[in-house]
Amino acid sequence: MASSFRIDDPYSGENVAERRFLSAGEIEGAVARASRAQRAWARTGIPERVVLCERFCAAFERDGERIAAEITRQMGKPLAQARGEVKTAVARARHMMSIAAEALADERLPAAPGFIRFIRHEPVGIVLDISAWNYPLLITVNVVVPAVLAGDAVLIKHAMRTALCGEAFERAFASAGAPEGLVTAVHADHDACARIIGRPEIGYVSFTGSVRGGHEVYREASKRFIDAGLELGGKDPAYVAPDADLEHAVANLVDGAFYNAGQSCCGIERVYVHRSLYDKFVEGALAEVRKLQMGDPMDAATTLGPMAQPGAPEKLEAQVAEARAKGGRVLCGGKAVNVGGKGRFFDPCLIADATHQMHGLMVEESFGPIVGVAKVADDDEAVRLMNDSPYGLTAAIWTRDPERALRIGAQIETGTFFMNRCDYLDPALPWTGVKDSGKGNSLSRYGFLSLTRRKSFHLRTQT
Repeated sequence: MASSFRIDDPYSGENVAERRFLSAGEIEGAVARASRAQRAWARTGIPERVVLCERFCAAFERDGERIAAEITRQMGKPLAQARGEVKTAVARARHMMSIAAEALADERLPAAPGFIRFIRHEPVGIVLDISAWNYPLLITVNVVVPAVLAGDAVLIKHAMRTALCGEAFERAFASAGAPEGLVTAVHADHDACARIIGRPEIGYVSFTGSVRGGHEVYREASKRFIDAGLELGGKDPAYVAPDADLEHAVANLVDGAFYNAGQSCCGIERVYVHRSLYDKFVEGALAEVRKLQMGDPMDAATTLGPMAQPGAPEKLEAQVAEARAKGGRVLCGGKAVNVGGKGRFFDPCLIADATHQMHGLMVEESFGPIVGVAKVADDDEAVRLMNDSPYGLTAAIWTRDPERALRIGAQIETGTFFMNRCDYLDPALPWTGVKDSGKGNSLSRYGFLSLTRRKSFHLRTQT
């Protein structure tokens, strides 16, 4: 087993950083420090926790340029998008801070003569957050700040691709004056993660990643009867209904499919268009895709960065080849390319006349700048095809009729259903999925439920 790992720049190929995996003893020390910090932190009040998190936000903002540049160098996200991620992470943190007092307050039951009854939300202990690389701040902040607000300590095991982002959270909390060990970045391999999950101090595991990884994490968590939140990706569909605002649908869907080079769990990967709008939609979408600019992600003109993972372009090329062989019209892109001799880019690809016989394109997760477009006869066919997937994270409809959206949304197997937008998280709503997209909730008041235990108080005051 390797004792260290390197992070390469997907554009330049240069070495960004090298980190050493923690030894078993170092991991034990990190868990022990987190446990000590958590026991003391659990005795604080919510106002004190909010104050610390606000200081964290201020420190994170001060460090924002460094953090954004590190994201770009580690996984290729255009710098402007990385800066936006810093801002959005802070905004999400502040939303969760704003609802913490109400969400975590004791729940008083109706008065009963001679009794006091209420439910208290107590911290679970240490939260292990196994975070992903594609939105390395947003995925992490969804767990870390609510956990601290709930009275927990957090160990962040970030993806190796974006390990510096875990360090950024630890650094900002330290700068904010957090107790030593309250938020700690740990560089651990798979075996070490399993050992951490097995520690009695760990009360909850949050994992964002592959379905296979989710099964492994859930299996380890089940050995101790602790819960695990699993966000495992998606094959998110969109339906352009016959009454859609076509211009808005085209622009919004191309952005939702190709933002972050399509490396988004809730990005649009397949589009179903009513036959009355199909030709115009395809024409408009092709024009929008051709506006995307590949290049140096540190350049302000770049809107499509390189693929973060070395094997991604080859996987996407295989999906294109299958789609073409089965009758799909490849309208643009579809090949691994470089720009000026640099970068592992994938030329953004739009494929028309897609069918579910093209399993890679329309059923399996792509996680790249590629989208298939299929013609449908009516709402019923759209619903059937949208549900024909092992995933269920988000789905969207473009229509001028809210009643149509509600009717169709009720039939779609998904965690979030959108009308006239996509690829978005509202922190006031629970972020959740069904089927192979995982289980559990983050964000909103429901996001605190996994990070706390309910304790019932039943006090007889009259004997």
